[in-house]
Order: sequence, then structure tokens, then C-alpha cells
Amino acid sequence: DCIAMNVNDVVCVGAEPIAVLDYISVQDPDPVMLEAIGKGLREGAEDAGVEIPGGEVAQLPEMLRGHPDKGFDLVGACLGVVRLDRIVTGSAIRPGDVIIGLPSNGVHANGLTLARKVLSRLDECLPNGQTVGDALLAPTSIYVRAVRALLEADVDVHGLAHITSGSFRNLLRLSDGVGYRLDALSRLPEHPIFGLIEERGDDVSRSDMFRTFNMGCGFCCIVSPDEVSLTLTLLSDHHRGAAVIGSVTADRG
Repeated sequence: DCIAMNVNDVVCVGAEPIAVLDYISVQDPDPVMLEAIGKGLREGAEDAGVEIPGGEVAQLPEMLRGHPDKGFDLVGACLGVVRLDRIVTGSAIRPGDVIIGLPSNGVHANGLTLARKVLSRLDECLPNGQTVGDALLAPTSIYVRAVRALLEADVDVHGLAHITSGSFRNLLRLSDGVGYRLDALSRLPEHPIFGLIEERGDDVSRSDMFRTFNMGCGFCCIVSPDEVSLTLTLLSDHHRGAAVIGSVTADRG
């Protein structure tokens, strides 16, 4: 998740992520836990195609509390490169553009506090055969290779958004002069963990779910209508199920 949240954000400006530095502060420098974190960082880096040239570990028992004594804080920073004339800022977005969604594989790294609060049985089985615990531990999808395929194919990408905290409102960061109509989200499969959270949560409405979770869409690409077919082909090579989920309108917001 630490790697994914960094590289997925960096690629949103059209940059190629090349390196991630990590910092781990621990309550107790347990070698088994640190080895597990190191392996996870390596797997994420390989998936994203980045290096981890260095990092730092700090022991801070007076600042961290875990269960039972395994508290840790993992932080990452990502460096990427992009030509100044190839930066994707969202300024090219126009009414009539098409919003394409890439499927998520679960809650990703947002909303876990609510999920843990309302889902008390981690061994409970979901309709897809996963346990609740396995669903919550599924690593965040990394979208770098898919997005880089678009950019390297010279698709005229108008906007890119990582759907994390803030959910679909993250689209509003791209351009404040247009609106975003998401009227076909059902084309992306919604993980059953979301329905269970909504069912078990007191006063958790459907709109609350969409404000908090990705609801099956982890990343959005905005392109002109004539680029849709090529975009779907390139994205689906890396994430099967990419689909048109909406469009850009002239109504702001």
C-alpha cells in the first residue's frame, strides 16, 4: 500500500516513477516484522517498476503503541520524472471527454478504520470465497504500468485521477471549469466487501459509501471520445475490466 499510494499519485501528472524512499519507525525493532515489511516493499516496487535506493529505521517506543507491542509507522516518498511539455495537469479537459475507470480489488488503503469498526469477524466468508480479513489485507492495485502504456502510446490523455481518500471528488482537483457525470459505474465490478460494510454499518448510507470508498473504481483516465477504443485496449492489457464510467460536462462540479 505504501508503494502503491505513492506511485499511483505520481503517475497522475504523467510522470514515470523511478524511486521510492521509505522510513519506518517502530515500537520494537522486531526482525520478523521488519523482514515482512521489507518483502512487501520489494513486491510493490517490482510491480511499479521502481527502485528503493535507501531508507531509514527509527525506534520510538515512547511515541508508538501497537497490539500487543508491534506498533510501526511506514512512510514513503516517490520521485518521478516527466518532460515539462508532457505534464498532465487537467487543463486540457473539455466537455464531451470520456471518463474511463480502472477496477479496484477492494477497499485499497482508504476507509479501513470504518471497515474494521463494523466488520467484527475477520474469518467471515464473502460471496466470492474470500474471508473479510483477506479482503481487507488485499494490497492496493498499482496502476503505473497501465497508465505509462497510455502515455508511451501517445494517447492524448487529458486527466488522470487516483481514487483514494475523497473518493470520486478527487476528479474535482483536475479542472474546476467542468463537471463530471459518473452514470455507468456499474460497468465495474463492486467488491462484495463494500456491500457488507454498508449493511453492517449503523447510519452508513449509499452516498456515504461513495464518499468514502472507491466502490470498485481505483483510477480514472480522461480522454477525448476518439481515443476511447485505443485507451480501453491498452488499459485492459494490464487491468482487465477497464470501462467507460462517465463523461465530462459543461456544468461545473
